[in-house]
Amino acid sequence: MRRGSRGIRTGLTAAAVAGLAVLAGCGVGGGEGGSGRTAINFYAFNEPGGSYDKAVENCNKEANGRYRISYVKLPTDANQQRELVVRRLAAEDDDIDIIGMDVIWTAEFAAAEWILPWEGEDEQAATEGKLAGPRKTVEFEDKVWGLPFTSNTQLLWYRKNEVGNVPDNITWDKLIDDAAQKPTGIEVQAAQYEGLTVLVNSLIASAGGQIVTEAGDVKVDATATRAAEILSKLGTSKAAPPGMATNKEDEARIGFEEERSFYEINYPFIYPSAEAVGKEFQDSIGWARYPRTEADQPSKPPLGGINLGISKYSETPDLAFEAAKCMASEEHQAIAAELGGLPPTTEAVYETKKVQDAYPFADLLRESIDEAAPRPVTPAYSDISLAIQKTFHPPDGLSPGSIESKLKDRIERAGEGKIY
Repeated sequence: MRRGSRGIRTGLTAAAVAGLAVLAGCGVGGGEGGSGRTAINFYAFNEPGGSYDKAVENCNKEANGRYRISYVKLPTDANQQRELVVRRLAAEDDDIDIIGMDVIWTAEFAAAEWILPWEGEDEQAATEGKLAGPRKTVEFEDKVWGLPFTSNTQLLWYRKNEVGNVPDNITWDKLIDDAAQKPTGIEVQAAQYEGLTVLVNSLIASAGGQIVTEAGDVKVDATATRAAEILSKLGTSKAAPPGMATNKEDEARIGFEEERSFYEINYPFIYPSAEAVGKEFQDSIGWARYPRTEADQPSKPPLGGINLGISKYSETPDLAFEAAKCMASEEHQAIAAELGGLPPTTEAVYETKKVQDAYPFADLLRESIDEAAPRPVTPAYSDISLAIQKTFHPPDGLSPGSIESKLKDRIERAGEGKIY
């Protein structure tokens, strides 16, 4: 392991340090990946559906001894994943070869010079045929820093038997008004965590706004006020679900399944989950595009996913690039959709039988991902996200008139690395 510091503030927690010790104790450097120059270590979250395991297994067979990938499974918590990977990269640890990067890590890792750019034929492989949304998540300062592997977005889900059909161009105001008259709730993710940042960013982007420009400049304007008006309206209305201020993805899913709410904003994982509740319940679910902030502007749905980055400290970067391209092949993207509920990043994969069978809403999913709004692409993203969460929480306690100045001040401080 090489030693040294890149001067990046990581905010490591005791849990992250403990988790790193566990990984180190498992002998990650060799492990199932073999030894010598053929070992490729792939650090990524523990995908419970088995699709990442399948990709590793298939690629190891196809490699025929040129390399052998070892899948190092990180914790399920996104913050812990980042902290563990950052700690190793900041120490210039050559144990990591391929990183399963959350889409919001790109700028931070690239600016810290922890990952290698994708150039020439590798860049073509990383961008050709990819949907516009995922493509944006690997770009920083006119270079490509990762290969889009799996993506994600949110749809508006609803109970057809209770509310009828919902149009794709419904606004948040209309949705809240309709739900309040039923009465029924609208399940959203409004706890003080990353899910609230996702919600706020999409509300602002759907109004034509932006929080931070591609050049890293703060661009908070009246669209932040509009986002606060919508959150405040929902949070103080009869459409607010119980515990809205502590709701995360799974709480929203449960509220929808238990029929406390007939509407839900969430990721596609809720659809296979509904089958476990019962086929009749699953058949009652309808879907529509993410609600509009303004009636005359198409919505900008959220954008998530995993990109494959190559560590600057890998001793075998050429093999790592080759292995990453194998894992993110169209075949493995289709498997990830089928087994893991993880939407593809390549447009052509949406036409495959696997994806069409897994997602009867595949066309809407592809459209939503293609036209989605990435969260701010900036090395200071983690601090900026915390600033957004602090400003917009709790939803039922917001004063929309003061939001614009408050958010602008906090984002500026976050960008300077200041504590607010």
